[in-house]
Amino acid sequence: MKYKSQKIAEYFYTFAVLLFLVQVVVGIIAALQFIWPDFFPLKFNIIRDLHINALVVWLLMGLMGATYFVVPEEAQSELWSLPLAYFQFWATVVTVTLVVLGYIWMGFNPHANKFVFGTLLLNEGREYIEAPRWADILIVVSVLLFLLNNFMTMYKSKRWTGIQGTLLGGLTFLALMYLPGMFYTKSMVKDQFWWWWVVHLWVEGAWEVIAGALLAFMLLKVTNAPRHVLERWMYIEVALVLFTGILGTGHHYYWIGTPKYWLWIGGIFSSLEPVPLLVMVWDAFRTTRVHRVVTNRLGLFYAVAHAVFNFVGAGLWGVIHTVPMANKWTHGTQITTAHGHLAFYGAYVLLVISMIYITLPLIRERTDFRTSRGYTSFWVMTISMIFIVLSLTGAGMVQTYMERLVGLDYVTVKANYNLVFWIVRAISGVGFLVGVLIFVVDYFKLGHEPAEVGAKSNVSVTTHAA
Repeated sequence: MKYKSQKIAEYFYTFAVLLFLVQVVVGIIAALQFIWPDFFPLKFNIIRDLHINALVVWLLMGLMGATYFVVPEEAQSELWSLPLAYFQFWATVVTVTLVVLGYIWMGFNPHANKFVFGTLLLNEGREYIEAPRWADILIVVSVLLFLLNNFMTMYKSKRWTGIQGTLLGGLTFLALMYLPGMFYTKSMVKDQFWWWWVVHLWVEGAWEVIAGALLAFMLLKVTNAPRHVLERWMYIEVALVLFTGILGTGHHYYWIGTPKYWLWIGGIFSSLEPVPLLVMVWDAFRTTRVHRVVTNRLGLFYAVAHAVFNFVGAGLWGVIHTVPMANKWTHGTQITTAHGHLAFYGAYVLLVISMIYITLPLIRERTDFRTSRGYTSFWVMTISMIFIVLSLTGAGMVQTYMERLVGLDYVTVKANYNLVFWIVRAISGVGFLVGVLIFVVDYFKLGHEPAEVGAKSNVSVTTHAA
């Protein structure tokens, strides 16, 4: 760790890791409620809100922590205001905690979600962005303070790099894309149109730009690759992400009442979305093959795994059901859920974890640390996620056939699913929780215990490619 203010990243990482654990636990509860609807006192709608919102917030906190490490490193300067960073962190923690408590309170007492000053107090009811208006405002303030701190750090240092510029550009894009979810229109079609700007352009636009910048930083940090080469590939990746992702939003529009041509525009550009992700995979493998010194083998392992599973989950698993001839039948089924699980795991969960494994040892000043739990956690989580995705995909195929081809109604289909799908998903969810617990233990112990006796050093030299 070159600058003391980089330690603020650990605060964000810790809160992110704890929310990750919460997200997975409530996800298992939701999976069990598909088998036993009355399994838990809180009903499925509340559990689902907690599961999805915890996912979004912990990833966002992880990305903020990563940014607070990367920007001082790239700017070669301490943060502009460390007290402001601490204030922003604790204000965000308090806001998120109050929102979670509000969801739980509403779960036990639905009438508590009353109108106050024209807005609902606890939950606005808009899928994926359920946070009440007062929380929206506080989140926007938090993000603005975060961006101000990082932009001022770059400004005072007078040192600009492509990585930090792209990273902050992606974060600014992310902040702007939150705003369309903060107003309503009288037309449901228009309301859903703007709603997709938040839901789609966050994950397949802004977050992928951030992923491209962080991947470049990670490869720079753990190999001796030239900066100009990594940044060149990063620009290509980001340009392709924006080109395909923005118009790829159109594959949602047809289903909210917009003209039919959006189905084809969205489908065509969605089918191109794996291209930039494939470039990321190529970039990762090219860098690791060409450059000899690897200063953090575990971190590089996760970074490359992120690139691979980003391509498989966000790319391939998305394309198989968003091309027009398939999407006509599969839209909104469990196949979409399968894509969502694998995409978020590959594109963002592994991204944040890889940043943690690359930067946390530097923060704790232990470059040679115990790595066995990190590898074990990866394989347990990944194998479990594969079975979750396969079970959801199978359920989605049955759902597509029964609803869209046979013509049975949604409730009838829900009651006649093959129970095996839900059992496999629940068991796999428990397996994923085991992997997460291993990671959480490793997070808190990393750097506080010696590396394994007789184990390979975490610093190594790879074979130089011809």
